[in-house]
Amino acid sequence: MLNLIYLVAITAEAMTGALAARRRNMDVFGVLVIAFVTALGGGTVRDIFLGHFPVAWTQHPGYLYLVLSAGLLTMLTAPFLRHLREIFLVLDAMGLMAFTLIGCNVALTMGYAVPVVMIAGMLTGVFGGVLRDVLCNRVPVVFQRELYASVSLAAGGLFLLLRAADVDPDLSTAVSFSLGLALRLVAIWRGWRLPTSAQSEAIKVGREDRHGALHE
Repeated sequence: MLNLIYLVAITAEAMTGALAARRRNMDVFGVLVIAFVTALGGGTVRDIFLGHFPVAWTQHPGYLYLVLSAGLLTMLTAPFLRHLREIFLVLDAMGLMAFTLIGCNVALTMGYAVPVVMIAGMLTGVFGGVLRDVLCNRVPVVFQRELYASVSLAAGGLFLLLRAADVDPDLSTAVSFSLGLALRLVAIWRGWRLPTSAQSEAIKVGREDRHGALHE
């Protein structure tokens, strides 16, 4: 199950990278670089963070061919695709969930404690997108009040709970992936956001103003 999800994840994230690079009018080389970084950057950072060597993709050249092919195909077909933003968000959500679960599983197999497993899953899930957005001169999605890293943590936590309850690994993966993906898509659809520091300060000031008015 995880192997299948990994293939889906790197394909989906390579496509989001290619779409982001195309919006910045990059050439073919730029598109392929962004596709590669988006698809494999999170796993690379995770492996370095955990001391998991050699880095996973270096042992499987087929992953490189898949990522570069997905990026190139996306660049060629993008002009004929409508609703590119919707496609981008769905693919990114799929990649986020898949990489989160893969990162958690890698850390689990290495015997790390639960907090480290959760962080490894989140890093794997979000860091490829962070690199994509930074290289495309955009504020990363994870820093834009989106329910993004929080959804990654929720999916990773559910995965660990199901594994601790001795649920079948494939079922644990499928349930965590499906519910995490559903939560991310609903958050996009409903416009759910995390509060910002400015909003918190405004609420605090408003309460102080109301408190002062009551005592005048």
